[in-house]
Amino acid sequence: MNRFWNPLVAQLSPYVPGEQPSMVDLVKLNTNENPYGPSPRVLNAIHSATHNGLRLYPDPTALHLRCAAATHFGLAPEQVFAGNGSDEVLAFVFLGLLKHEGRPLLFPDISYSFYPVYCGLFGIDYRTVPLADSPVLSLQLTDYTEPHGGIIFPNPNAPTGRAVSRADIQQLLERTPDAVVVVDEAYIDFGGESAVPLIDRFPNLLVVQTLSKSRSLAGLRVGLAMGQPHLIECLVRIKDSFNSYPLDQLAIVGAAAALQDTAYFETTRQAVIQSREKLTLELTRLGFDVLPSAANFIFARHPDRDAATLAKRLRDEKIIVRHFATPRIDQFLRITIGTDEQCAILVNTLERLLA
Repeated sequence: MNRFWNPLVAQLSPYVPGEQPSMVDLVKLNTNENPYGPSPRVLNAIHSATHNGLRLYPDPTALHLRCAAATHFGLAPEQVFAGNGSDEVLAFVFLGLLKHEGRPLLFPDISYSFYPVYCGLFGIDYRTVPLADSPVLSLQLTDYTEPHGGIIFPNPNAPTGRAVSRADIQQLLERTPDAVVVVDEAYIDFGGESAVPLIDRFPNLLVVQTLSKSRSLAGLRVGLAMGQPHLIECLVRIKDSFNSYPLDQLAIVGAAAALQDTAYFETTRQAVIQSREKLTLELTRLGFDVLPSAANFIFARHPDRDAATLAKRLRDEKIIVRHFATPRIDQFLRITIGTDEQCAILVNTLERLLA
């Protein structure tokens, strides 16, 4: 009955999220979730908020959360925007800051697959810039020379895990003062250099982060955008034209508590980094080519094994990893960093399968 649809809907190619299977005894390494639970302070804050106040609407400005984020990042509250996960924040960014007639948006050809989806949804013209072959699948910001109406890229990039330096981002900003540059920092806490310290110097810089990964709050859906007030005001105007209350009270207090518990954050962050380095060594020992990663996942291929076949065989063993049937990366597997126990199960299984 799609005759009732807006014609645009039939032309969309929606984003395909990572699988959330309900298998028993599953080793789930496919969606980059944190293997460690959220801070106990988060759970206490959410529990304390489950009272009669839930009958009231939440603060539409999420001021408590924005103040916590501002304190953590060394910004002012008016430099912080909060939304229902970074995907919603990015949607507002695409619509409000990256759509300019006659000037295409630029982003990497291998990157977060939601970017072309938003371009299709909002009618944004775009061009992709190929990742470099040397180093393998690396993001080279000096390649962004085509006239454009904006640039967006993840740092570290997804799904490759490679990061670019803050110095490289600064040079890009200096070269492109008349267009917005969006740095999508979903995985920045696992080894990258955040661009947040550049915000006060560059009025065209917007940094997007999520609490899903390093703060273990994928189930709470909280995302942030940080930039100078004129960029934040644009996002607020779109939010209030769409949904004035994107964050509920539990999300606001839980996310604020997560940002305030720096000790727990640092402990779990370092645990993931150490497990990543250990798993990289183990997979290299098994013959995999592993790209250097600054994220909570690794991107690896085996020269003698087809990636899709290997992913299927792992699934038969109740181990789920992510495979992308996409040119240039169809022989890679993206493997989320789990606990040391989960990583050991993966390595032992791969050792047996490869033998």
